[in-house]
Amino acid sequence: MSEISHLRWQCRRGMKELDVLLEAYLNTRFGQAAPAEQYAFAALLELSDPVLMSYIVGRASPQTEEQRCVIDALQRTSRV
Repeated sequence: MSEISHLRWQCRRGMKELDVLLEAYLNTRFGQAAPAEQYAFAALLELSDPVLMSYIVGRASPQTEEQRCVIDALQRTSRV
């Protein structure tokens, strides 16, 4: 399985809202992102849905600057 296919599979979550946001990021930004941001996205996919959603809605902050960059992009996507 290719890396993109694996990430696409990991974007399939228990929450439809997360599915939409994560797949949109993967389709529109991931390929152009710096390697550190790509790694941060993959790391975020390892988190549970409640933790990831708490980052997106602003109840908690990610641990790294790269993860914050990914979360910012996801938040912008959710406002469109």
